[in-house]
Amino acid sequence: MTAAATGRPQGRVIGLDLGARRIGVAVSDDRGRLATGHGVIERSGEPSADHRAIAELVTQLGATGIVIGLPLSLSGGVGPAARAVLAEVRELRQALSVPVDTHDERFTTVAAGQGLRAAGGRARARRRRIDEAAASVMLQSWLDGRSPAGTPAGRDGSR
Repeated sequence: MTAAATGRPQGRVIGLDLGARRIGVAVSDDRGRLATGHGVIERSGEPSADHRAIAELVTQLGATGIVIGLPLSLSGGVGPAARAVLAEVRELRQALSVPVDTHDERFTTVAAGQGLRAAGGRARARRRRIDEAAASVMLQSWLDGRSPAGTPAGRDGSR
């Protein structure tokens, strides 16, 4: 079955949480079912250098697309943070050879933080991993939204 028929992405997808200091990175498996954290890219202060680092990841991981978390307001509106992300998304679409999509990331940082707190560990280490975890939560949400109706990706073992 093709990706169009199932609604699932075909190939590995990278999820990004664009922060001011760090870019959280997550990656899906080749079948587009499961997102896992893949570290962070420390911002260099030079957007073109950051975009080259993302392009290198695309090549390294053999990614077929990128999904970027869009920080909409609680009401779903586009505020200053979302406008900044959308401006960078436009730049990335010009710089990358793969499709770049956005996905509502409301509550992903909260969910990621709760998961990291539940897992334990030092608070300082959790702060360093929050961007990666938020990217993973956001990407998993995007993947689940593209699985067959009523079946979150990867949960029924049939794919």
